[in-house]
Amino acid sequence: MPVSPIPTRRWLLAAVLAGLAVPGHAAARPPLVLAAASLQESMNAAADAWARLGHARPVLSFAASSALARQIQSGAPADLFVSADAPWMDAVEKAGKLAAGTRAAFLGNRLVLAAAAGDRRNVPLDRAGPLLAAIGQGRLAMADPDAVPAGLYGKAALQKIGAWDRLAPKVVRAENVRAALALVERGAAPFGIVYATDARASTRVRIAGVFPAATHPPIRYPVARLTTAASPDAEAFRRFLVSARGKAIFARYGFTPL
Repeated sequence: MPVSPIPTRRWLLAAVLAGLAVPGHAAARPPLVLAAASLQESMNAAADAWARLGHARPVLSFAASSALARQIQSGAPADLFVSADAPWMDAVEKAGKLAAGTRAAFLGNRLVLAAAAGDRRNVPLDRAGPLLAAIGQGRLAMADPDAVPAGLYGKAALQKIGAWDRLAPKVVRAENVRAALALVERGAAPFGIVYATDARASTRVRIAGVFPAATHPPIRYPVARLTTAASPDAEAFRRFLVSARGKAIFARYGFTPL
């Protein structure tokens, strides 16, 4: 299956690109999609559906939106970028890397508190007290709250309910939201702040609470074609993703079509 795992080193994207470079046949290559880590299952399903329509299956590379945006800003060639928030797409756009008229916000999500599947506690998240009591002397797993969208949303929510200052020293920072989820799955942290779709994708965690939408900026996933796009299918696949048929695939994984 032509999909790369979440990269932990810069050379992983280079390896993906090298695998796509077929001398004399560059125009025939499938689209290379750089997508937020939280989209793994759903984007793979979309790529499979596209392939069933008779197209070459897109190559998918997943990481934190911040890491992908920086790679694009540094000149990494790819066809599509799907971010988990608008600010990192804004950064790519300001760098002149987006094809005009191709940016569209097409998915939404919810921010939740994940706990181990065997932990039956439910934690109200409209105020600080219940969360502080539940975590106690434990740790809280989060994607990097200074850069990664899931962490930025999480920090905003904790600040809104008045819990950030007390919880910041207990935060275990992960490179992306799936890494934060993995910490909860392994028991390295009793709780983690992730997207609802991430918790749904794992049988080893459960949702202990949902942050009210008013506690953080709206979670929006924009997609755009990049100026470096070379695949003849790039624009067609982008349009498929934002179509009703494409959004329905993501809806099956818990995303909210916009």
